[in-house]
Amino acid sequence: VQLQASGGGSVQAGGSLELSCVVSGDIFSPNVMGWYRRAPGKERELVARLVNGGIGPADGSPDYGDFVKGRFTISRDNPKRTMYLQMTSLKPEDTAVYYCSVHDLRTLKLYWGQGTLVTVSS
Repeated sequence: VQLQASGGGSVQAGGSLELSCVVSGDIFSPNVMGWYRRAPGKERELVARLVNGGIGPADGSPDYGDFVKGRFTISRDNPKRTMYLQMTSLKPEDTAVYYCSVHDLRTLKLYWGQGTLVTVSS
């Protein structure tokens, strides 16, 4: 299984970016698709995650880090095997390397993409 993240770049505060992550290889359902980030000098933190193929209300219901406050949207396109993170109203404190991940809940394996750098200038 490989995850290929893209879409990072440099923007000014208030701008927008969309990150993409293409998943190749066999991933079973249910799984959790997510985005995490690591800012310089800080621990990795959850940005957003989405249950895929689950049962009940949890399926498809996104979960966001507290700092998101309605600015980011996680989504997926299963036929394209791609997840997205639409980021708006970006702030300098959003500067970080963003990683996509998939947690296969059948095999319990956790996969990570290589990370894509987002830089927000004031």
